[in-house]
Amino acid sequence: MKSFSLLLVGLLFFSCNSPAQKSNTTENKTFEVTKTDAEWTAQLSPEAYQVLRHEATEPAFSSPLNDNHQKGTYVCAGCGTPLYESEHKFDSGTGWPSFDRVIEGNVAFSTDNKLGYTRTEEHCATCGGHLGHMFNDGPKETTGKRHCINGVALKFIPDNGESK
Repeated sequence: MKSFSLLLVGLLFFSCNSPAQKSNTTENKTFEVTKTDAEWTAQLSPEAYQVLRHEATEPAFSSPLNDNHQKGTYVCAGCGTPLYESEHKFDSGTGWPSFDRVIEGNVAFSTDNKLGYTRTEEHCATCGGHLGHMFNDGPKETTGKRHCINGVALKFIPDNGESK
């Protein structure tokens, strides 16, 4: 009986410390672009500041980038890092700009359990700004991924080079 009790306690200990429950956050990572809170506040709109620096979510269908169909590149509104190409954008019907892939190396991923279930969170790999989340319900004919991104976290650079 004592062995069984020890086994039970051991299983409980390991199940509470499983890697699945540990957050793979970018919190302690040092980013190439770092600024003080005051510098971010001065640079960003109040909405962009809340999304990029405090992981807020903009209201669905509020971003003009959701219906943008121009050719170009979506860059981080915080630091200008290229994140997504227009050729990989699709209409997910969710109300946020959605892409089936990222520009490799420019987006960092972490685990988010804030809503009581696990989601894959996306951050700019250069400045750590919160972008949105990745889901496995994207176009099956491509990657099967849906990168659901806050439009306020992005700036659009059309192929002609003029920022939008």
